[in-house]
Amino acid sequence: MAPLPSPDLPMPVLIVEDDALMQRRIVGILGQLGYGNEALVLAGTLTEARIQLAMKSFALVLVDLGLPDGNGVELIAQMSASTNASLNASVNASVNADEGPGILVISAWSTDDLILNALRAGATGYVLKERDDLELLLSIRSVLRGGAPIDPFIARRILDLTQAPPATPGRVGEDVLTARELQILQLVAEGLTNREIAEQIFLSRHTVECHIKNIYRKLTVSSRTRAVFEARSRGLLA
Repeated sequence: MAPLPSPDLPMPVLIVEDDALMQRRIVGILGQLGYGNEALVLAGTLTEARIQLAMKSFALVLVDLGLPDGNGVELIAQMSASTNASLNASVNASVNADEGPGILVISAWSTDDLILNALRAGATGYVLKERDDLELLLSIRSVLRGGAPIDPFIARRILDLTQAPPATPGRVGEDVLTARELQILQLVAEGLTNREIAEQIFLSRHTVECHIKNIYRKLTVSSRTRAVFEARSRGLLA
């Protein structure tokens, strides 16, 4: 009998991938992290993924971009829009809300447009299929811990794209981040989790989470990766 998955693992996981061999590879990698098959849901098309998302909430979504019935960016944008609606409701009602699932793109596609569209749509991280199993495992584990893993090749492309144009200053008004928010966002950009940020700047984890929600609202984003990307594009971060 297969061992039960650890109760500490965020579950369930949605794998959106149409290639059967890649599906099995991802399932095997998740198995190394402790996931049993009962915690995994497979979808080979956008339509199947949307059906699953309508039926239940997922803690982690692994998305390929090239799918038979469309682009995985569409699915990422849909999940991001749903998360934004929940966050806005939380702010209005003064209650806590789930920040939504971690969304990791695992794709063979690496063109500039696709990279930027996926990150702008709300992807938490982006890794190429050509990486070995250990690199994919580490990227998935990073997302589970609140990180935003970016494939080294993708990171270089992002730096090239964001550093090429002159920095645009932040707009006056609600979009301007406070010194504390900029400090926290810089630590997010360095890959620290909320817990690690809280320990480093001597705040409670809840306070850090509140600051990050404010950052999301001011920058009109819904993920750590998008917040860093948007701040850099506005010249708010180096």
